[in-house]
Amino acid sequence: MIPVATSSEVRAADEMALGQVSHETLVARAGTHVARAASQMIAPVYGRRVVVVAGKGSNGADGRVAAALLAKRGALVRVVDAADDLHEISGCDLVIDAAYGTGFHGSYNAPSLVGDPLVVAVDIPSGVSADTGEVSGRPMMANKTVTFAALKPGLLMGEGKTFAGSIDVADIGVVVDDARAELVEDSDVEYGLPRRDESGHKWKTAVAVIAGSPLMRGAPVLCATGALRAGAGMVLTGTPGESYSTNASAPPPCSSPREAVHVELSGVEWAAQALEQIDRCKALVIGPGIGRSPESRSQILEVIERAPVPVVVDADALAAFDGVDALRRVATSRSHETVLTPHDGEYAALAKRAPGADRIAAASTIARACAATVLLKGSLTTIAYVPSGRGSGGALDEGTPVRVLLVNSGSSKLATAGTGDVLSGMIAAFIARGLEPFIAAAFAAHVHGRAASIGPGEGLVAGDLPGLVSRWLSGERPRRGR
Repeated sequence: MIPVATSSEVRAADEMALGQVSHETLVARAGTHVARAASQMIAPVYGRRVVVVAGKGSNGADGRVAAALLAKRGALVRVVDAADDLHEISGCDLVIDAAYGTGFHGSYNAPSLVGDPLVVAVDIPSGVSADTGEVSGRPMMANKTVTFAALKPGLLMGEGKTFAGSIDVADIGVVVDDARAELVEDSDVEYGLPRRDESGHKWKTAVAVIAGSPLMRGAPVLCATGALRAGAGMVLTGTPGESYSTNASAPPPCSSPREAVHVELSGVEWAAQALEQIDRCKALVIGPGIGRSPESRSQILEVIERAPVPVVVDADALAAFDGVDALRRVATSRSHETVLTPHDGEYAALAKRAPGADRIAAASTIARACAATVLLKGSLTTIAYVPSGRGSGGALDEGTPVRVLLVNSGSSKLATAGTGDVLSGMIAAFIARGLEPFIAAAFAAHVHGRAASIGPGEGLVAGDLPGLVSRWLSGERPRRGR
């Protein structure tokens, strides 16, 4: 996992490093990394025209070191002051944006670029918030950002992700030990997901899915199939109000894939029936397509509160809670972990406000309030967890430590109905395979995005995903250029 450090965490790490090495040494190292990246982008360097926009702080100093190194290699370098009223940059092959770094506050309007030169940003594109990715003014659009010590949240979320281009994390001797957030990588899943036990059996990794309704039959199919393809050995599905046909030759109901076992639940009071069926399972998903009637709400709440396994609370089950206080009462009283999977609209309904630009803070707020794992869906999926929260009996204060994992493997391909149902099933399957729920949620979100990357460029639908998940977990990777 790659550390992702906020501006305050980076400042603390810088101060620690300055106890061991001089500021000039750190600047020399940073500038060398920037010069190396620039050289690779415009090779051969000799005779190439470079403009460095340099501010007065450390960011500008990094840029000036890079300028001197490129000049030694024969580049024609011009350094301009970021404070000058420069409206336009023309006649160059590459621009180094070293105007302002992670500590900048205010608005920055970069000069317009004529002739489409390449752009390298130093640490973060000037004018982009390091913590939220919010843009103030008119930053340059970088082709590459060379950032130091750790990734910054603003390089991964909001508009910052677009302005940053590709990202290199350069080691300059500043160690960020206490970053509360980390970015999940392929290798984390490849080495961290438990393999099937040679002596295992289907019940050892069993998952229960309570989802769907007679008019919403697709959700449980997608959820159950996602769980199966992610490694669940057995999936029990139950849809309130739907049962098998009395015709023995008839296929299973639409709410149950053929590999799953369908359990009958009555249409009104079904919580007790459901709880009887899941005691041999290792995880439960509840909510997709189940409906939002008052009757459904009471049954959903009863199942979540009494379930003897970790529960993934999704979709209509999230809507069963009328706010964070109701969630807190249930989650803090449970003996097992609770995983909440809201998208922005569901988050706003629970918190009574939108997540806002700082998605790490948003997910952490609900995690503290509910003592649960919170997976906030989005282009940067944010998973927050309070290790000491369960059993606390109430909200935790703002100083309570929160672990955060980030996933940026998703794409717009996943912006289609039903993909969240597949993800919920995957989370439950990874819990059943032996991962703690917090890690299971993060790994499932990462694989969910990676699986989509090996699917079709256009026309991907949720039903394609489970098969793609199986293929990615089996080692298939995207072909170059897709």
